[in-house]
Amino acid sequence: MPRIALIQQAAGPDPQKNLQRGLENTRKAAASGAQIIAFPEVAFQRFFPQVRLEGDRFRFAETIPGPTTEAFCALARELGVVIILNLFEQEGDKAFDTSPVIDADGSILGITRMMHITHYEGFYEQDYYDPGDRGAPVYDTAFGRIGVCICYDRHYPEVLRAMALDEAQLVVVPQAGSEGEWPEGVYEAELQTGSFQHGFYMALANRVGPEDVLTFEGASFITDPNGSVSARAPKGEDAILVADLDFGLVDASAARRLFMQHRRPEAYEGGAVKRYNPSSPGVDGNGV
Repeated sequence: MPRIALIQQAAGPDPQKNLQRGLENTRKAAASGAQIIAFPEVAFQRFFPQVRLEGDRFRFAETIPGPTTEAFCALARELGVVIILNLFEQEGDKAFDTSPVIDADGSILGITRMMHITHYEGFYEQDYYDPGDRGAPVYDTAFGRIGVCICYDRHYPEVLRAMALDEAQLVVVPQAGSEGEWPEGVYEAELQTGSFQHGFYMALANRVGPEDVLTFEGASFITDPNGSVSARAPKGEDAILVADLDFGLVDASAARRLFMQHRRPEAYEGGAVKRYNPSSPGVDGNGV
């Protein structure tokens, strides 16, 4: 039964200080028994997409491997923990919202890049990010099979279904969710449904605190394979949310025992059920 910690920490104007706080909070989380430690979206700098891009977008970015992953790889190896980060990554002439997954031996198992890029007031993300090109991988870590669904990607059920088919036990959601962005309870309902339909835990690590334009809500939370909210952090303040994950609930879930077993992929087209067409060969007027 692995233990997870979600690090909910405000980001000040100095990225190095934010990084140091992240390293210190990782040690605190590990001291509480956490074996899986996850951070919110671009946790170690101010949320730059809240304003339109002016100048070079790469001034906010770093490579992977790079200085941040090197620091956390060393710490993961020292503490024997799995760490899921979220960084603004530069690769050549492209830039991505990226989550490296670091295993307990300090190795980078791989990276997940956000695929769907939103763009509206306070979230001018198309100014900064290219669409991710790595799909929805699931990582076989020291403490379970873990996928990552970065912020906006959680609105696309195809992403969650892909990770369920790859037998994820836990999906981590690094998020930048602001106060009043959506009606109360919508985020929880969305992840509760995702967990119930796919039979895995989901752990949403949210940003917190006031910034230039937005105030981030915090209130990080975890949903279990039965569709319940099993743990929740406070709103509006720094916190380390620690919770135990019972992966036995994954195997026993309705999704794994029933829903996934009774899928009919031959009846689906482009992620949707094929439309009935009475003129199709072999189909009579009753749709039989």
